[in-house]
Amino acid sequence: MHEDEGHRGRARYTLASKEHGHAWGLCAEVEGLFGEAPQGTYELFGWVPQADVRGWVGDRVWLVPDDETLDPWLLEDAESVGRPLGTDSLVLTGLDDYEGPPEGHRGRVRVHDGHRWLGSCREFGRVLPSVRSAPPLVLRGLAPGDQLRAALVKGTRRALDLEQAALEIRDDRGTPLTERPLRARVSAWRPSSCGTDRIDLELDGDFTPVPPYARPIWERWFAGPPDTRGSWAGLDTRHRGAWLDLVRERTCQRTHRDRPAGHAYELDGRHVTDRPGLYLALGEAVNGPGGYFGGCVAAVDDCLRGAFGYTAPATLLWREAATAREHLSQALTPDGRPYDLFGVVLDVLAQGGMDVTLA
Repeated sequence: MHEDEGHRGRARYTLASKEHGHAWGLCAEVEGLFGEAPQGTYELFGWVPQADVRGWVGDRVWLVPDDETLDPWLLEDAESVGRPLGTDSLVLTGLDDYEGPPEGHRGRVRVHDGHRWLGSCREFGRVLPSVRSAPPLVLRGLAPGDQLRAALVKGTRRALDLEQAALEIRDDRGTPLTERPLRARVSAWRPSSCGTDRIDLELDGDFTPVPPYARPIWERWFAGPPDTRGSWAGLDTRHRGAWLDLVRERTCQRTHRDRPAGHAYELDGRHVTDRPGLYLALGEAVNGPGGYFGGCVAAVDDCLRGAFGYTAPATLLWREAATAREHLSQALTPDGRPYDLFGVVLDVLAQGGMDVTLA
């Protein structure tokens, strides 16, 4: 298997077998990595707004039934399609959580984005999407490994089912960045114009593409991790979330050495105006530019236990803490109960041995 010379001697993408641990092949270009994932669509009848709901609504939008025996359910990366002409409805789309809405529920539902109530409806209906086949994932200029060559020669349906695989992705410096799981089945292959012994390999199967809005963030990280803190500060909440996802996924590809106890950290709080900003600033305070130290309260608690660059006890000077207090003190739990996210994070840090000074 040959290394690609277009990325400093390394291929950006490796198609790897998760079951057997070998590489099916290496390539520098993947078509279909970015695209729209299948989404759930809901029409909320009798919509009574409590906030202006247009365009992108939030990364985590909760639908809370009035029936307290039912749990709320989640729409991730939710968007408002608008209010159909001549109706009192609102249409929302988003990625359903693993359970989705309760079957047969037709009662009143309230909607919030984790920060404020957006409105309510008298009932909702799930709109069934049109049946569309997902476009194939095409690995262009792939240098196939021995196992893939053997499977292509055999050519049977069973041989061409690569089963549980992962598209492992490196940045242009050759450092692991992230991976995308997929159930890979070879649907076609042909000689590639990229060079001798290279092929263009088409895969179908279960694959969740990266949303198009995240593409500029990925392209920034393809060049390598940031070398200054706050490179994310000018992004809106949606793009900060995409940045945080990559920070978290990149961390999962690496090992960390914990600093000794007694270390003094400093957090630049000027841009902590939303949840992603909170965790991005905290990650950089502990682990430097592009660093990770949790993407939710539970993850911060895990990071405080070690293996993420920190050893208790330590101190943290949180500068411009009033910004976080202003923007994060009034939050909502999934079922809509108010709580102070800023205060909760301070409590978790204290319990983990971090002595925080607010400035």
